[in-house]
Amino acid sequence: MGTGQIELPEKLIPVFDGEADVRGSYGGRGSGKTRSFAKMTAVRGYIWSMAGREGILLCGRQYMNSLDESSLAEIKAAIRSEPWLDAHYDIGEKFVRTKCGRIEYKFAGLDRNISSVKSKSRVLLCWVDEAESVSNVAWQTLIPTLREEDSELWVTWNPENDDSATNMRFRDSTDPRTKIVELNWRDNPRFPAILERARLKDKAERPDMYDHVWEGAYLKNTEGDYYKRELVSVREQGRILRIPQLDIPVNSFWDIGNSDGCAVWFHQSVGMEDRFIGYYEAHGETLAHYARELQNRGYIYNKHFMPHDANHKRLSDTNKSVKDMMEDLGLRNIEIVPVITDLNAGIQVTRKHFPTAWFDESCKAGIKRLDNYRKKYNARDARWIDEPNKANGSSEAADAFRQWAQAKEAGNVTVHGSTQLYDSDYSAPDWRL
Repeated sequence: MGTGQIELPEKLIPVFDGEADVRGSYGGRGSGKTRSFAKMTAVRGYIWSMAGREGILLCGRQYMNSLDESSLAEIKAAIRSEPWLDAHYDIGEKFVRTKCGRIEYKFAGLDRNISSVKSKSRVLLCWVDEAESVSNVAWQTLIPTLREEDSELWVTWNPENDDSATNMRFRDSTDPRTKIVELNWRDNPRFPAILERARLKDKAERPDMYDHVWEGAYLKNTEGDYYKRELVSVREQGRILRIPQLDIPVNSFWDIGNSDGCAVWFHQSVGMEDRFIGYYEAHGETLAHYARELQNRGYIYNKHFMPHDANHKRLSDTNKSVKDMMEDLGLRNIEIVPVITDLNAGIQVTRKHFPTAWFDESCKAGIKRLDNYRKKYNARDARWIDEPNKANGSSEAADAFRQWAQAKEAGNVTVHGSTQLYDSDYSAPDWRL
């Protein structure tokens, strides 16, 4: 085996030094972390192939519909940047492997292909890039696939939410075999002049986004938030409080995600107020789990409002819809909220009805999801894209909340009481927190 040399940001040297189960880096744009980790996967592949090992270098992302959305292009560029690595690998249009054939790259999207990941054998190394959006269920499924004694998990991400599954699992880990560092533009010894111009432009013209894009800060209170102004009013008017529990019927508003998430808001309509007295979400659970959750709350239910796709027949042995299956589990009075052709129209309806919304303090997790419901941000073009960012885990809660607004707009939410939580000046009753 020969000796090769590569250049890494200095802060990454201890990350790759010695033994570890998990290695990773988080931070903002221009840090060089993605290229560095891509190159180091190739180095590891070189070492293992020269030692006669056989196995897979698995590159994963949460969302990957095709190889164009994978790390394949980054892997190719990293290998070709080092002549000694380029000479060792066979690079095709849709594959990368060592010329001896012992080490091969595979690429997988974790949201749709997590089952196929479980079946992959001899995974020597798994690198998950853009890992901020990876769900806890995906991590729980992926990590046990690393069965070789010296298998490693590598993780790189740009932080967005402090409560993301990736952030909570890795960022502050005290495990001595987990080596994670923050890496930003100033840590990149080859930070290019074109990115420096872009950085300074963002600092001058987009100061609200600068810390997130370039300094690895969490994404907070941005112009891309769908309900920023509405939630500011909620807080200013004291509409997050301890709501007294009244013995009147409760509605539930649902969203059942396309992958593994489900969110439910619990609601009472009292006079001119829409009181959200509870919120629940879970991932990777069966419909029976959610039926038990509703039953265990002990509410007297009025209606259960579900999105249009809950009425679609599913490809299964029973050929039943979610609505059918939930009725089999004991839920009654399920109402399907009609589909809207324009999501932005639904968001506008939600904004319209936000002034009547009050939240019990037990809904803090749901409120945080509404806080984080925002448009996609294209860091390369420094602009917002007018569609929700489904990768941050907030869409299910926001979509369930929108079912309430759409049902209310259609006149399908029945008022069951009249006791108000406020007077015309929003003065606080004695029980308010």
